[in-house]
Amino acid sequence: MLVGVLILAVVLALLAAVLHVVIFVMEAVLFRRPDVHARFATRPQDVAAVAPWALNQGFYNLFLGIGAAVGAGLALVEGTRDTGLALVLLACGSMLAAALVLGFSDRRMLRAAVTQGTVPLLAVVGALVVLAG
Repeated sequence: MLVGVLILAVVLALLAAVLHVVIFVMEAVLFRRPDVHARFATRPQDVAAVAPWALNQGFYNLFLGIGAAVGAGLALVEGTRDTGLALVLLACGSMLAAALVLGFSDRRMLRAAVTQGTVPLLAVVGALVVLAG
């Protein structure tokens, strides 16, 4: 049973990683496009001022995605399983915490916060179950 939970936690961590890499691309690479910055509730006249913040935030998301992916990979290797799960907990827990901050700080971003935080939450739960089992 725990092997199934481990696989599920790894898949969820990888999905969270992919999502956060996509967010990185939107924030750090494509942010100045009107269809992209509008997703972040940024008015066209504010894009120039907000773009450096978006770039920085994008890289935070990239680093969290990399951490979750590396943790997922290590979790599948005997001998590094606990280290990998700890990394999944750190990366996905940070994703979840950021989603909570987003949702509580701006109700207009609640949908984005749920999208950003649900898969990491499930990965965290799976990793905790495996570590506890």
